Amino acid sequence: MREISVALNASVEDTFDMFPPPFRILVEEVRRQKLAGERRLPSAVLIDRSSLLTSSVRGKLLDAVAALVDENCTGRGDMCLQFAALLNKAQVHLEFPSRAVLGTAIYYDTQGKEIFRWEHAWVRIGNEVIDGNVDSTSENPRVPSAVSVAPYWGPVTETPRDRQLKEHHGMQLAPDVDVEETWWPDLRGWIDREMLS
Repeated sequence: MREISVALNASVEDTFDMFPPPFRILVEEVRRQKLAGERRLPSAVLIDRSSLLTSSVRGKLLDAVAALVDENCTGRGDMCLQFAALLNKAQVHLEFPSRAVLGTAIYYDTQGKEIFRWEHAWVRIGNEVIDGNVDSTSENPRVPSAVSVAPYWGPVTETPRDRQLKEHHGMQLAPDVDVEETWWPDLRGWIDREMLS
């Protein structure tokens, strides 16, 4: 099992020793789930309204991205930037007019009351949005337990009412060494084998 440290130039074990107890518990639980094959995948709860690719391919692509980004020792709960960057690279490789988007995600309860907002990233392809990493927000200690949203892939105009995605126009994702050097070569190989051959 490959594990990626959350800190540049530090091993997973070095950073683990610096984590406060709640993060250590999270890392141990993520490790246990990985070894048991129990990690959640976006396709299991995906709200899919897209007209791009096929439903099966969309789910497999999201799961492939999730599995790679999940190599972060704390799981995917704080990896929306990397998830969006990697998914965007995949869409561009598939020759879609894709772009990764930085912005603010605002989450609402069933009565429409705001319960949480944070800086977030997602992917846009024309009039469609892919908010693919949100099934893991429960693993992020900063996110209130009241936030429970499913990944969404479909028209912007049909984005579920439990969230609002506000783009920060003109901002771009910073390059990420794990995305560029570790995960993208693996994902590109998977796409070439599974989707383009």
